Amino acid sequence: MSLDSESTLVFHTMEEIDQTYARLTKTFQSGATRPLEYRRRQLLQLARMIQDNHTAFEDALIADLNKPRVETTVSEVSHLVTAVLYAVANFEEWALPQPCETKEAWRSSWGATLYKEPKGVVLIISPWNYPLVLTINPLIGAIAAGCPAVLKPSELVPTFTQLLADLFPRYLDPDAYAVVKGGVPETTHALDLRWDHIFYTGNSRVGRIVATAAGKHLTPVTLELGGKSPAVIADDCDFDIAARRVLYGKIQNAGQLCVAPDYALVLRDKVDAFVESLRKAHDEFWPEGDHPLTGSVPISNIVNPRHHARLVDLLNRTKGKVVLGGEIHKDKSISPTILTGVPEDDVLMDEENFAPFLPIVAVDDMDHAMRIVNSKHIPLVIYLFTNQEELKDKFLERTRSGQLVLNDTIMQLVVHEMPFGGQGESGYGMWFGKTTFDVFTHFRGVINVPTAHEPFFQSRYRPYTQDKYEWACGPSRAKIPEA
Repeated sequence: MSLDSESTLVFHTMEEIDQTYARLTKTFQSGATRPLEYRRRQLLQLARMIQDNHTAFEDALIADLNKPRVETTVSEVSHLVTAVLYAVANFEEWALPQPCETKEAWRSSWGATLYKEPKGVVLIISPWNYPLVLTINPLIGAIAAGCPAVLKPSELVPTFTQLLADLFPRYLDPDAYAVVKGGVPETTHALDLRWDHIFYTGNSRVGRIVATAAGKHLTPVTLELGGKSPAVIADDCDFDIAARRVLYGKIQNAGQLCVAPDYALVLRDKVDAFVESLRKAHDEFWPEGDHPLTGSVPISNIVNPRHHARLVDLLNRTKGKVVLGGEIHKDKSISPTILTGVPEDDVLMDEENFAPFLPIVAVDDMDHAMRIVNSKHIPLVIYLFTNQEELKDKFLERTRSGQLVLNDTIMQLVVHEMPFGGQGESGYGMWFGKTTFDVFTHFRGVINVPTAHEPFFQSRYRPYTQDKYEWACGPSRAKIPEA
């Protein structure tokens, strides 16, 4: 192993990565991960690992990100236990062979069936912002599907990564599940190997690198990339509730969340009222005598000085006016910051901010708001605050996004039964719950054509005749209904 000077995390060598890959490949080829009882045992062990080490995970994320214990528990630990147990309760049903609907002529005798088979050895590359949930959630699906998995957490959360590497062999089969510690060179080396599926969560720049590397081996990929997710505030909603919910979503992990509301679109004559509601929500979250940067439970740190400097630069270059927050604490944290007067082409409206900033862009009407949303890359989610059914339908029909969430923020993440994923720059491929099982599963079609049907097939064989040609043309001459 080698020592990374910045994080002090001991990285695996390229040779160790190759050895891990070879070990897991051998395990898969042996068939050891296929039995349902094996998968069930590994899932239960995964749940025990999370539950037994609840406080240790909190401590790790305090060390790496200064993330409050409540945020780690709510967003990372508790829902993971629920997600694992949901998979345990359902994966055997998910794995059942699935009969196919076919023509009546051969439905009973051909037995067309989809068999659910594990794809093989998979690579899961996860980010630093929510390292536990974004590493383990895909793993749940991989285990349930019968796939060995190599996990590559971010080197930017060294305490967490080391903890996970220490815990894995204590709870899970080390011949089937492994953690690789490394930075860009180690990840690049891993991507050169032939995986059966790659699951990447992060930004679009690296997403392109992952997709290119996967393309060399025609490896299927799931990309979870984020983007600029807007909060659209219609004039009929309860501003106090909307502001509280938008600010709640914005300050989680200091805005370093792929589904955080990135900016707000507010009717021009309602901007002041919405800002006042945001002030009220801010004062509820940090009552008098408390402070986001220095209070009893401060906001999470920006992940490192480089990202902190980028955000300070954005604040210095924006044409918007800071109306709340904007305080900067050394190279570690920035207070929740609300800005008004932000033009559509502002620096804060370019790429995903990934920050505790909420730029407010004034719009003339909801059609104007939709034009702004549609002028940018497809977001991972649109948050629309309204009770107007007609406006909800408009956004469904005239905008695109991974999800549309009405009257709240980030709560789609707790609905494990609903597939989650983006489009275009915000990613591709759906996951969560059963869909994550499907991600790592090959649906293998099987039919059995009885020899007794041989007389029926005589028309397909040579020598070809006019009668056989007329028989072959039959399906193409079906009557087409009037429009």
